Amino acid sequence: MFRVPAAFGAISRQCRRPLSQWNSRLNHNVASERLLPVQKIILGDIKATGPISFAKYMQLCLSHPTHGYYMNPGNPVFGASGDFITSPEISQVFGEWLLGIWFMTQWANAGRPKSVRMVELGPGRGTLMDDMLRIVTKFLPTQTLKSVHLVETSQALRAVQQTTLGQTAKRDNYDLHWHDRLSEIPREPSEYTMLVAHEFFDALPVHIIQRTETGWNEVLIASAATETGEVPETGPLRRVLAPLPSAVSTLLGNSSQRFRNLPVGSTIEVTPASFRIAHQIGRLLSDEDPLSQTAETGGDKGVGGCGLIIDYGGDHAYEDSFRAFKDHEIVDVFHRPGDCDLTANVDFAYLKEAMTGLVTSYGPIPQADFLDRMGLRVRAEALARSAASEERRKVIHDAVKRLADRNAMGNQYQILGVSSSQSTSEADTWPFVVEPKPATESEPSPKVDAASSS
Repeated sequence: MFRVPAAFGAISRQCRRPLSQWNSRLNHNVASERLLPVQKIILGDIKATGPISFAKYMQLCLSHPTHGYYMNPGNPVFGASGDFITSPEISQVFGEWLLGIWFMTQWANAGRPKSVRMVELGPGRGTLMDDMLRIVTKFLPTQTLKSVHLVETSQALRAVQQTTLGQTAKRDNYDLHWHDRLSEIPREPSEYTMLVAHEFFDALPVHIIQRTETGWNEVLIASAATETGEVPETGPLRRVLAPLPSAVSTLLGNSSQRFRNLPVGSTIEVTPASFRIAHQIGRLLSDEDPLSQTAETGGDKGVGGCGLIIDYGGDHAYEDSFRAFKDHEIVDVFHRPGDCDLTANVDFAYLKEAMTGLVTSYGPIPQADFLDRMGLRVRAEALARSAASEERRKVIHDAVKRLADRNAMGNQYQILGVSSSQSTSEADTWPFVVEPKPATESEPSPKVDAASSS
């Protein structure tokens, strides 16, 4: 999830940084801190079974049932008092008039199906869904919207979402459903599905693997304590490289054709959960179920769906994007586990590979391009003209600037469009401009970027 820090590290290439430099950079000023509940759990696991993966560390820090960052109702996650501010929190224009309008356009292009349902992964406080519903329910014929499905594991956030969306659902007569995972939502061929995942994939557990002479070895987290139990000034945790490839690291290193030609010394972040969930999105939105026995004859043909995946990252793998946020600032990834948000850039190419053969994907394109092409500034000017005060007009203009700033959110956020339609016409794919690929004699070299937070 994008955290709007006071200072965001520049993109750089650091593909062969020694682990000693990682540990020095990531562990400063944490040795004297009192151990937190999640920290004790992590050190206990390491003591019992040995070094753990970054994916397990991330899962424990964010999703531990009682002490995880998203599970603890005492953590002010969103908004000015929280650890980050999201696009929907900045301006309702983002969800109401831009995402909502895009979904309505896709619905119309699909032939205006008579039944619609909406799905959101990681709804936060429900702000984005609430904004989109204001437009969707305004333009859809009465009783067309049947249900809203929210994939959320945090009971604390579910309660907030119920407060945000409950009254509207009752008024407009559609059902609200919560799910722990996307796979719980059944495929409904007769209902057109509109899905949004805003700052969801960046919070999924990430594995870090390094190419060695013997294959792909995983970068793990070990205890930094000495044999006598003393904790060094650099802190209780440190990075280590597994001495040999494991079944997991080998599988991840071969999970994309792009990874196979990377040179020895390369390090990449791979999120298998992202691949799995993206594949599930493809199946959910597809107009036919590839696993159905009647798929080949068209007997299971449905109305399909569309989706938007909004996150920060790029159309390539990353080496050094894993970072932590606290109070709108980037902090050490081992700083106060369970009290800080953890995130890694999204490899959108990996998501598209997972959806190949199921749906058509468009982009990703920078958020600034999406918003400008969807008429952000025109809509904002209309709102500003009708504003009750100069102060309100300033709030609107500041929000627009922040959302579309190409030196910050406007470029760091990427938006991927997904549709069951196979059309490549500009009318059907706008604002995603489909550009023909230039003919080349050979495939380009795989790209790996290192997003530094230092």
